[in-house]
Amino acid sequence: MPNSRPGAPAALRAVNRALAGAILLLLIVSVAVLVIPVSLQIFSRYTAFIPSYIWTEEMARFCLVYSVMLGAMLAVREGTHFTVDVFPRLSPRHEAMVELLSGCFILVFAGVFLWWGWEFTEFAIYRISELAELPLWLIHMAWPIAGAVWLLFQSERMLDAVATLRGARA
Repeated sequence: MPNSRPGAPAALRAVNRALAGAILLLLIVSVAVLVIPVSLQIFSRYTAFIPSYIWTEEMARFCLVYSVMLGAMLAVREGTHFTVDVFPRLSPRHEAMVELLSGCFILVFAGVFLWWGWEFTEFAIYRISELAELPLWLIHMAWPIAGAVWLLFQSERMLDAVATLRGARA
C-alpha cells in the first residue's frame, strides 16, 4: 500500500514505522526482563529458600535504563514526549507552527544526546560492570542511540508540519 501522505518521504515513514515496531518489541522485552531481577530481590528478602543474588540489582538498573530510553524514543515518535498542553485546541496551521518550534528543541536535545552520549560511550569502552561483568559501553550506548532515533522520528513530524504550513492536508 503506497503512502501518499504529504510531508515526510515515504521511505522515512517506512523506516520509522519499522524502527518503532522494533523499539516497541525491545521495550516489552526490557520491561519483562526487569521484572525477573526485581522479583528475585523482593522474594529473597522475605524467604529463606531463595538466595540473595548480588547481580540482580545491577541487572535491574541496566534494564531500567533501557526501558526509560526506549520509552522516550517511542514517546517522541508519538508526539507525547516533551509535551505540555498550554494552548487551547489550535488550528492545524497553528499546531504545525507549535510542532516546528517544539521540534527544534527536541532536535537540540537529540543532538546533545547523540554528541555527548557518544563521548559517554567512548568513556566506557574498556570498562566492565562490577557484578555482572558486562561491558559498560552496552549500557552507555542507550544515550547516542536515543539521540539518533529522536532525530529520525522528529524529522518525520517536522516534515509533516512543514507540509501542513504549505497548505497540504496531512
